[in-house]
Amino acid sequence: MNPIRITIALACSYFVFAILLNSVGTVILQSINSFDVTKVQASVLEGYKDLTIALVSFVIASFIPRIGYKFAMLFALAAVALICLLIPTIAQFYGFKLLFAVIGCSFAIMKISVYSVIGQVTDGANKHSALLNTIEGIFMLGVLSGYWVFSGFIDNTDAHSKTWLDVYYLLAAFVGVAFLAVLVAPIKAQNAGQLPHNQWQAFIEMLKLTYKPLVIIFIISAFLYVLIEQGVGTWLPTFNNQVLKLPVDISIQLASVFAASLALGRLVAGQMLRFIGWYQLLLGCLLAMAALVLLVLPLTHHVDGSNINSLLDVPLAAYLLPLIGFFMAPLYPLLNSVMLSSLEQHQHAAMTGLIVVFSALGGTTGSIITGLVFDTLSGQHAFYLTLIPISFLLISVTLFKKMTLSLHPSAS
Repeated sequence: MNPIRITIALACSYFVFAILLNSVGTVILQSINSFDVTKVQASVLEGYKDLTIALVSFVIASFIPRIGYKFAMLFALAAVALICLLIPTIAQFYGFKLLFAVIGCSFAIMKISVYSVIGQVTDGANKHSALLNTIEGIFMLGVLSGYWVFSGFIDNTDAHSKTWLDVYYLLAAFVGVAFLAVLVAPIKAQNAGQLPHNQWQAFIEMLKLTYKPLVIIFIISAFLYVLIEQGVGTWLPTFNNQVLKLPVDISIQLASVFAASLALGRLVAGQMLRFIGWYQLLLGCLLAMAALVLLVLPLTHHVDGSNINSLLDVPLAAYLLPLIGFFMAPLYPLLNSVMLSSLEQHQHAAMTGLIVVFSALGGTTGSIITGLVFDTLSGQHAFYLTLIPISFLLISVTLFKKMTLSLHPSAS
């Protein structure tokens, strides 16, 4: 097995899915402009993506090891490439419902495969956490790139223009590169001796994981985290455009600061974990997130960026809000790594299925609630709402720490 070629394949696949998955915020803004849909109508795109992820993960997580991780990844990439090529031809809002449903289905397959393959090429919790954080960091670089890729195709002179749909031809080419990387990677199949005797037994074993108290608390934590991340990330371009009155292209480009903050936060967290325990790090991050929301949102009430034509002229408040991503960055990969490292390797696919299911449900819930509050009250009210799940996360992460400590007294 060549771990470098495998890592490159995983990284390429995650990179292109990062662009596609997190384009939902940009697509929501452009759908409001190009197709004259309301914020509430546009918010359902998150549901088409996340609910599909949840459903597919729940149904096939235990089946993927049987068909092989490599085949599953190739199938997912081929499906996404095809729908990307069709979108400019469809050029209707319903096409994006189909797009995000296909992306959701394919990402469910991809994430389960990627997390399981990471378990194959690493040994020990430290190496597993290091590679997982690297892959998740590359994911965030993909998110960051996506904002700039989309903004390059937007016509600021005509809000109703659909020329931005041509970006999907470029994205189909990106997916093709990832397909080739996976095709040549020496990804091996799951050891047959570690698989359950039949598919029904495999599905039952996945469900049995949910009876473990540690798994229940972890699932709650993952749900709350993604609720916050997707609520902020999905609606940040619209917040910049409709609350701060910034032009569309600058609104989208500025949202990339959120993705950059997430990427930087995960890189910095990897270094800080050499000196402090993961629980202390996450606790500090949650408190910093709450403080940033309380300090920055009041500064956005009187911003008018309607005459701004450059990122260099954007008010400081518009740069400060996306920095919440820096502090939330370590939560998700660290919780995932601690959870997966506590299980046997052959259970990773089933556990990843549960991770994806409840992460997807959290993302849909966060986006819909944020969109509803945004539409009925204001963008500021919608983002103040993040303080509620942050508070619950403080409780759930503390419980998670106590349970892992009881299982592994040396854990910190």
